[in-house]
Amino acid sequence: MSFKTIMVQLDVDAIAAPRVSFAWDLAQRHEADLIGFCAAEGHFVMPSGTDDRAAARAMWGQIEEIEDRLNCLKEEFLGTVNGSNRASWRGEIGNPTQRLALNARAADLVVTGSPMPDFLVDHHRIVDPGSLILSAGRPILIASETLAPIAAENVLIAWNDTREARRAVVDAMPFLVGAKDVVIATVDGGDLASRASAADVERFLATHGVSARSEVMDARRSEPAEILLQIGREIAADLIILGGYGHSRLRELTLGGVTRSVLQAGLFHRLISN
Repeated sequence: MSFKTIMVQLDVDAIAAPRVSFAWDLAQRHEADLIGFCAAEGHFVMPSGTDDRAAARAMWGQIEEIEDRLNCLKEEFLGTVNGSNRASWRGEIGNPTQRLALNARAADLVVTGSPMPDFLVDHHRIVDPGSLILSAGRPILIASETLAPIAAENVLIAWNDTREARRAVVDAMPFLVGAKDVVIATVDGGDLASRASAADVERFLATHGVSARSEVMDARRSEPAEILLQIGREIAADLIILGGYGHSRLRELTLGGVTRSVLQAGLFHRLISN
């Protein structure tokens, strides 16, 4: 198992080079192609009394501004990868989360950045990581806030026996096979079924050449997300692997509590699958 193509998502209003450098380093170490991607859409609320022509001009002005930014980001992306023939660019006008989820079909792994506080987010110009996780059909690597190169030497698997967690373990195998310390952390009541589940994951990983150990923690002593993140800090994890759990609430997809908390833990690189 390996990553053959990695897609890195860029924000239309941000400098591209730091995230591109992070993703390019990752692609080179996995001998993978890299696709740079950015999308944004115009959003105009017509003031009362504004005629249709003025509204159309305002909207076209926004689209032209986005196109100019996409061209600048393309140049920055290609410059950062030194014009390598293993790198390509995709820039689109449209909802950034929806367009990225659609284009994710072209990659084995999608790289994006840590989410911004909700009050700063304009979803016409910034990807919503939670919605992306639940719609892309690909593992999402959410880089740490520092964008430090990902060594994946100490890895934490946030395990519970669900489809999403099983999928995440398999999706993360290109990282796991090179790791030095892999901890399978289960946070629940510590019953026999949980221990048996974690032991099966240990054996499964061993068949792929991954040496792992398991820890089953009692969820009654603290919030599960807090326990997982504490373990991550104790082992100096530079990657957390987990399943992204979603459910429908008032017809909107929302993330479960542990997934949401880990998503916001910008100290770590996080690989999340759904």
